[in-house]
Amino acid sequence: MSHCVLAAADAYWRPSNQMGVANTDLAKQLGATTVGARMWRLTPGQASTRHRHADQAELYVLLEGTGRMRAGDELLTLEPLSAVHVDAETVRQLFNDTEADALWLVVVAPPEAANTLEMTEEQLRFLYPGGPKALPPELARD
Repeated sequence: MSHCVLAAADAYWRPSNQMGVANTDLAKQLGATTVGARMWRLTPGQASTRHRHADQAELYVLLEGTGRMRAGDELLTLEPLSAVHVDAETVRQLFNDTEADALWLVVVAPPEAANTLEMTEEQLRFLYPGGPKALPPELARD
């Protein structure tokens, strides 16, 4: 097959295991095996996991809203259609401290296992410094 189409209405969305953020695994639904791709919709007050990877670099593209993310020690604010590339070992986290949804496309290579429910404690400690449910200071609740 030379191509595969996933219509927007057919995309399967679900909440993420750790933070409950709505996401759709585009690569899986399209049968892609050499690249990973997901869309993440962060509603106001939500954050993705604060994480890093062993080998997987990530390309983040903000599709809608105001994009807020921390990459390493740098706090970034992005406008729609802006992109950020993050090396595997850099700790990063998307979050939404605005009043509107933010829709992100995240493309990864090489794809690696992402099911936190199947990871060892050692894997979780490496991938999620501070734990898989750590919030950024902008969303920390007293």
